[in-house]
Amino acid sequence: MHKKCIPILIIFLLLLVVACSLGAKPQDSMSLTLTPLSAAVEGTATARVSNVGGTGDQLATAVAKATARSADIYATQTARASLNSESRMATATVIAPVVAELPRYGVDPGQGEVAWIHQPVTIDLNGYQQYGYANDYGQITAKDFVMAADITWYTYNSLSACGFMFRSDGNSNKPNQYMVFITRFATGYLAFTATVNGEISNVRTYYPKQEDNSFTWLNDATNRLAVVARGTLIDVYTNGVLIGEVDTTQPPPSSLPSPPSLELPEGATPEQLQDYQDQIDQNSQTVNLMQAQLAEANRNYAKNKAIFSDGLLGFLGVSQSGHTICTFDNAWLFLIER
Repeated sequence: MHKKCIPILIIFLLLLVVACSLGAKPQDSMSLTLTPLSAAVEGTATARVSNVGGTGDQLATAVAKATARSADIYATQTARASLNSESRMATATVIAPVVAELPRYGVDPGQGEVAWIHQPVTIDLNGYQQYGYANDYGQITAKDFVMAADITWYTYNSLSACGFMFRSDGNSNKPNQYMVFITRFATGYLAFTATVNGEISNVRTYYPKQEDNSFTWLNDATNRLAVVARGTLIDVYTNGVLIGEVDTTQPPPSSLPSPPSLELPEGATPEQLQDYQDQIDQNSQTVNLMQAQLAEANRNYAKNKAIFSDGLLGFLGVSQSGHTICTFDNAWLFLIER
């Protein structure tokens, strides 16, 4: 049962309700040339799950375990070796933008494989405390990886969010998972969160604008979000700029940084002016919710340290109230070998 002032991060726990149906749903137009690695990994996982049987959490758990075993370097190399020369050239062309972008995140393109390149996807939510999840390759898990996407948003509430979920165990009732998301609060707000057995157990908060001058909080703006996960270290980027480095073995901070003042660009339209005033009116409530989340995370961290090494991942959207649209474009997943 939801309460009116429930911390928004609690809403994210509901995202795993849909994890039970994370079966492979590749788009009909997706060819082997576009995602050769995904096809091999996904096929292996599907075959193993069909032998396990079960529904609900049992199926979600089976998917996670099966994919964790199948998504290894041997499988991806086999998929690449099976391509003829023409397909290999086409694949090289498709993944070229990924290869070019990886060095911005300190990642050597030669030290891993492209797992998938995603078609544009939109999560459209309307109402109070709504949530949504998307990934056409839901059976593919990741340990060390880079995940990136252009996120275009339209949100009414400052705490409505768009972002990624990763290293999730697929448990719909008491999930273990990490999340990174961005909201329009203040001049833009980025958060890393972790849940252990369904409880918020770690939080890090950042204001991207302090490092990334190109970050834009206005509606219909597009910002590129990227997450680099290596062992217990999680780096988060917006628009190619490093915003924060999270060590998941460390507890949450004792306090939150003060939010910067909301800025309105010159020549704002009447709609932007109204939106600006709406965000200002929501600020005090937002700060109170953030403080409550941090206090809860500190209490829970003492008993449940959130350290996860592998799991499911995907795009997410959450609407605190009103209408929220999260559009993900130019998205891809790169698996880092270690």
